[in-house]
Amino acid sequence: MSAEEYEPNFCFPVKDLESERVKLTPFIPSKHADAFFALTRPSYEYVPFGPYATADEFVSILVEGRIHPNPESVLFAVYDKTKAPETGVPDGAIAGAIGYWGTSAVNLVTEISFVLISPQFQRTHVTSNAIGLLLHYALDLPSEGGLGLRRVSWQVSPLNGASIRAAERMGFKKEGILRWHYVLQEHKQIGNGPERREGDPKSNMLGRDTEVLGLCWDDWEDSAKGLVNAIMSRTS
Repeated sequence: MSAEEYEPNFCFPVKDLESERVKLTPFIPSKHADAFFALTRPSYEYVPFGPYATADEFVSILVEGRIHPNPESVLFAVYDKTKAPETGVPDGAIAGAIGYWGTSAVNLVTEISFVLISPQFQRTHVTSNAIGLLLHYALDLPSEGGLGLRRVSWQVSPLNGASIRAAERMGFKKEGILRWHYVLQEHKQIGNGPERREGDPKSNMLGRDTEVLGLCWDDWEDSAKGLVNAIMSRTS
């Protein structure tokens, strides 16, 4: 399917989201998959999915197999606009992907997920700006160009301290832990210990607890919006 024919299957309108230094644009496999896969691979160590051996595998299993068929989810390609001078491309360089998951138009909630930023762009403005753009679109009122959602979640392995710190830095608050939330793929080595019941139907697969953090509309209006704006505008 050509880029012109590809339509995100999402329960809300999908559009480009842009700050001074980062741009998010709907992930189109024919346009973005090869460029994304050519990057230094992001870590899949703490998540239930991946890694993927080829760009085609990434598209067929994650993008087309899990995200695109589900109207509760959407994926964006992340561009670092500060790389425009060296690439000669107005959008700059592709730096990874990020998206929404578990979105409900009925309950006005979503989760920021699929945070797959290449290591060469980590510890820069890219991740914070990408998260900030998704927060603004989700939590700003429709009169401000947003969706007016009431809650954004961030779900992560309790062992992934870097991800937890990144979420807290952007205003998310810890809410609790979902124990034994996922069965991990057989090759995953980081998860709940080997203690499982005799007769467990997936005894060769570790489990994963999930730490839940949340950022709600009242947090956003009270202080988090200003915090996020300050982080996004920081240049050092």
